Amino acid sequence: MNFVKKIFVLAFVLAGALLAAQPAAAPRKPKLIVGIVIDQFRYDYLTRYRSEYTGGLNRLITRGAVFTNANYEHFYTVTAIGHSVFMSGAMPSVSGIIGNEWFEPATGKRVTSVSDDSVKLLGGSSEGGASPRRLLVDTVGDELKIASGGKSRVFGVSLKDRSAILPAGHMADGAFWIEAKTGNIVSSSYYFTDLPAWTRDLNGSKPADKYSEAEWAGHKLLKAGADAFYNSLPATPFSNELIELTAERVIAAEKLGERQTTDLLTVSFSGNDYVGHEYGPDSPEAHETAVRTDKVLDKFFRYLDTRIGMQNVLVVVTADHGAAPVPELSIERKIGGGRMPPRAVQDAIQAKLDEKFGKAKWIADALAESVSLDRDLIRQKKLDLAEVEHVAAEAARGVPHVARVYTRSDLMAGGAMGDQIGRRVVNGFNAQRSCNLLVVLEPYWMYSARGTTHGTPYNYDSHVPVIFMGAAVRPGQYHEAAAVNDIAPTLATILEVETPSGSVGRVLTEILVN
Repeated sequence: MNFVKKIFVLAFVLAGALLAAQPAAAPRKPKLIVGIVIDQFRYDYLTRYRSEYTGGLNRLITRGAVFTNANYEHFYTVTAIGHSVFMSGAMPSVSGIIGNEWFEPATGKRVTSVSDDSVKLLGGSSEGGASPRRLLVDTVGDELKIASGGKSRVFGVSLKDRSAILPAGHMADGAFWIEAKTGNIVSSSYYFTDLPAWTRDLNGSKPADKYSEAEWAGHKLLKAGADAFYNSLPATPFSNELIELTAERVIAAEKLGERQTTDLLTVSFSGNDYVGHEYGPDSPEAHETAVRTDKVLDKFFRYLDTRIGMQNVLVVVTADHGAAPVPELSIERKIGGGRMPPRAVQDAIQAKLDEKFGKAKWIADALAESVSLDRDLIRQKKLDLAEVEHVAAEAARGVPHVARVYTRSDLMAGGAMGDQIGRRVVNGFNAQRSCNLLVVLEPYWMYSARGTTHGTPYNYDSHVPVIFMGAAVRPGQYHEAAAVNDIAPTLATILEVETPSGSVGRVLTEILVN
């Protein structure tokens, strides 16, 4: 080999070595983040019906990073809290979203997680506005808007107001949900002075009416035009189809994923929750709805692929909570459970406080597992609040099938058992908003008189899917413990934006390509 050839070969080898030493190029940032929540979708729905998934869920399972041991780490496991955790990473103790609704001592009334009297409902027939103002922390969408100087577009879509509003955040460009009374897509004056034209056009076409007398799982819907027709839609898989249609229209109208920045769309499929409450998670109805969800997601992903290209989309999927089996089935399975009389705990507390401190209306409000005492009355009687709470808690603990009772005073002082249930109760307690007593029933016990519900710190309510799918993600099954709180900081890392203010999750570095 002559001298010139030697020099050429040496240069080629050195160049190759230098290239090999360079870090791999980071994946291009997605043009669109799609955050999907399937309301009341237990983790085991992924495995139980796996052989029947051939569409969107199959794509997620085979092409995504699937966490098999992801949980919520708070109590109560309900819709508003789950949706607030999804894109904020914050516990209720910090976010202030402590339930779907709660008692507000200052006003003496119940408020919802998104109720806001300063704004109005747009496009609907009912009174009362909604906004994210009760959410005390920001979200991935908010940080995305800040980092892009407002260029990123952020929207939320669901059947429920809280499920559309809370994940999208404070700075969202819009949130849309479906009013059960009219079947209309509605929004809030928090976002617009009037509904966008595309929304009015879609409402004018009455998309829900196509399900007139539709059949599913042995049920037949009412005829369109009947008084209860629109109210009957949520507890069917067809409501998810309306959500998917709305999501498509938002993407098209707002040109999401078509600019030189990343946009965010959150979509919550609520139909599974309504069906689950009505029939239970082991019912043929829940089974059919899960399989139909696979088909709805397939339609949605195909739309995204055609319009934007799935290589430009990062999808993250979870559920806002699980669900308990109906108690009758739990009893049949010999694992216990039952239906708690709705006033059993309240009546026991009232009777004991009457006996100890004199007859009075001691309970200001009660919502299943939460009891709010009348603090004004306690002050007027010059009683010690902690002592009254202690007496009330002892009465509640005496009710059969009550597992634990936590008082506000004890939680404020850091008094809670340090096991998983205790930690979840602490994570769900907000010093400014939470009630006086938190009551945890034994596993598989519930207050619902029919069907099933959720809300407990037990795994059947906390264990949910967490799946990421996109170019920045390494597919596979991940069996390490994870929390839904981990989604927000992981997205923030991928997007190179600030982690949301209240986030307590970890970055799921094991799934990131770089």
